[in-house]
Amino acid sequence: MKDDPTMDIRDEFKHIISQKNIRTVFQPIVSLVNAQIIGYEALSRGPYGSSLETPRELFSVAQQLDMLWELELLCRTLAMERAASILSNSILFLNVDPNIIKDENFKKGFTHEILKQYGLSLQNLIFEITEKTAIEDLKNFRSILDHYKSQGYKIAIDDTGAGYSGLTLLAETHPQYIKIDMELVRNIDKDSLRQALMKTFHQFSIVTGIKIIAEGIETLDELNCLIDIGIEYGQGYLLQRPSEGFLRLSPNIKEAILRRNQQRRSFYSNTPKFISIGEIMRQDPPIYITTTGTEANNIFKRNPNIQGLAVTSNAKPVGLLMRERFFAQIANPYGTAIFMKRPVTLLMDPHPLIVDYDMPLDQVSRLATNRHEDHLYDYIIVTKNKHYCGIVTIKDLLDRTTQIELNMAKHCNPLTGLPGNMIIEENLKIIVDDNVPFAVLYIDIDNFKEYNDVYGFENGDKALLMTADIINRALSDEIMPNAFIGHIGGDDFIAIIHDTEHIETICQHIIKTFDSNVKDLYTEDDKRKGYIVTKNRYGIEEQFPLMSLSVAVATNKDRCYTSVENLSEVASSVKKLCKKCQGSCYIIDQVS
Repeated sequence: MKDDPTMDIRDEFKHIISQKNIRTVFQPIVSLVNAQIIGYEALSRGPYGSSLETPRELFSVAQQLDMLWELELLCRTLAMERAASILSNSILFLNVDPNIIKDENFKKGFTHEILKQYGLSLQNLIFEITEKTAIEDLKNFRSILDHYKSQGYKIAIDDTGAGYSGLTLLAETHPQYIKIDMELVRNIDKDSLRQALMKTFHQFSIVTGIKIIAEGIETLDELNCLIDIGIEYGQGYLLQRPSEGFLRLSPNIKEAILRRNQQRRSFYSNTPKFISIGEIMRQDPPIYITTTGTEANNIFKRNPNIQGLAVTSNAKPVGLLMRERFFAQIANPYGTAIFMKRPVTLLMDPHPLIVDYDMPLDQVSRLATNRHEDHLYDYIIVTKNKHYCGIVTIKDLLDRTTQIELNMAKHCNPLTGLPGNMIIEENLKIIVDDNVPFAVLYIDIDNFKEYNDVYGFENGDKALLMTADIINRALSDEIMPNAFIGHIGGDDFIAIIHDTEHIETICQHIIKTFDSNVKDLYTEDDKRKGYIVTKNRYGIEEQFPLMSLSVAVATNKDRCYTSVENLSEVASSVKKLCKKCQGSCYIIDQVS
């Protein structure tokens, strides 16, 4: 049992409550895609210099004095009062102590009353509940979740990754946001295990639609790594410290976020991976929460090509009304009498797919196809800074994706499907011009021609496809975000990566996998001998070893390149050194 607080602490706490002497500081939550602030987390503090200044001490004493309700009510009221001026275009993330629901004074609906008092809506508020608290008292945690969800509030699970049952918790609670604990973010740029975990969270968010916020970003390298992985939102001292005012991002941080995203996009400018959904958006006018069924009916009848209408409130989307379901509902017995004179909010889908203008096509495609089959062909609503911008139809999405893929196919190797020389040249020029950290891997198969002569073109194609697959798997998005892989022609491949700290590990993995798999392309007799016999370039029969792999690496870690030609010259000299080696090998260019 906890010790009772001293009389002085009790008096100090009660004085704080009676005088409403709680400070509220606000820390922005930032889009790591477009550098816009989407909301602020409200953090409550005791008076400066007080023994109850920290939230831990403040709430601990409140619980010991059975005054948790009084403190929670005061903190929540002051936070919403102080944030009211910015909440029309922003979101307030509000921390909740789940123990409050056990307090006998707890009053259901009091937050809604405060929102109403300041003219705010449920859309302006996200409740944050910590994973650690949930795991300590899962029954109580579920109770408070059900309480808030039943009223229409959105939920964020805070400190995800700090506990041991996080995945089970996410599966059971279905929050709208998860905030990744700062311990997983710390030094993520230097830790491949942390990167792998973060990539898993990113893939999880794409499939489920749950938004990810990385907490505790403190260095530019951490920020760049999170952007490269694809994490959508961030929070931390690097972006902005907590303040009693609503601070904006510094120009330097804003520029850093936008520049890093531009660098990411440049490598896939010709693919659906980084063309934004906003580029194919249609600016259909929305309807409003006050629009009646009769008015919606008239719009549909006047515009036979419109299959859906976005529903907005204060310029923000809150629902979607699809033509087919609308007419099906009003065609029911009494449907016309019930719905035609009433707001469309009774008929709309309150949970349509809503995406940001800058979201890449491939991510939108995954979200759209993961919807329930009843909603597969529903419009996709596009927003900018949370405001309604337009819609995208599934037909438009498929048409644009197909068009891009057909254009890509014109410049790709017909066998492997990898980008060919024109796209390779474009990407090499980009990395040289931008001078971002990079390593270029020139990969070719030794003794491929001789294998082709003995085993034929069909088996030669199998060797090329196997090599392409090995490189693709080694540099997949989950392992190496934003890697570029191309097929120069014949048995020559190229890869561009930006993780210059793990070049050797990557090369070793590619070579080891190739050496393990290549034996399957030979007969048992040739495998046993370890060579094949065929004519050399002079027409004389010669023994040639089994195929191996040479990887020549040129990097700008210690060298500056002035042109693509300059880069190619360095790579060529490294390739010559590789060719002198027996068997598979890699050599990384080093300035002597």
